[in-house]
Amino acid sequence: MKLDDIKKLHQKKYRNQFGHYLVEGEHLVLELQRAAEQQPALRQAELLVTEAYENWQSPLRTQLISSKKMAQISDTKTPQGIIAVVPVAPTPAASQTDTALYLHEIQDPGNLGTILRTLAWFGGFRCLLSPGSVDPYNPKVVRASMGAIFHVPMELDVPLESLAGRYSNIASLDMSGEPLTSPSFKSADCYVFGNEARGVPREALTDLNAMAFTIPGSGAIESLNLASAVNLCVYERVRHQN
Repeated sequence: MKLDDIKKLHQKKYRNQFGHYLVEGEHLVLELQRAAEQQPALRQAELLVTEAYENWQSPLRTQLISSKKMAQISDTKTPQGIIAVVPVAPTPAASQTDTALYLHEIQDPGNLGTILRTLAWFGGFRCLLSPGSVDPYNPKVVRASMGAIFHVPMELDVPLESLAGRYSNIASLDMSGEPLTSPSFKSADCYVFGNEARGVPREALTDLNAMAFTIPGSGAIESLNLASAVNLCVYERVRHQN
């Protein structure tokens, strides 16, 4: 890609147009290179480096650029000097062993990045994002995922109502639901989580015949952070399987 086009990848419309996104920093580039060993689509990524990284060992096509140009491309105030332009990999077909995690209109990039880290850590999960959710290829999400974005199958713009035709046992969180430790919690094949402020429309959950579960707490505060709630649910699901 031309440098002028690469600069545009900070905007969602151009990420969609060009089918690429940016990965910045040593750690994320290392994770990309590791993932590329198993995923051929990622081997088409291009690495841009300044003189500080001209001896960086990489199987990816590498281009040396000036620090000035790096600063123009970078999303950080103090660029490390290493950025990869990564193609959006095709989503692999769903496996019968995959468990779906559906996020309805999630807005916070940090929350999504943290959730992807959790799903990648435990494995066996597929992340479905509703229309109106934060773009998973947003640089803030990519950074927060710490490389997990390369390892979690994702589907974008999945309508909430479409879940009924795909999954037979859908679960969601509700303060009046059964405890998370209930044996029926592990029977779900899709777990639905809502927007940080509004949650999931109650009528939609009724239409989906979703089972309701709750994470018991002390009651000292009103709610858990979304990413924290997902972490606890994913751990409980995996714990049941072991």
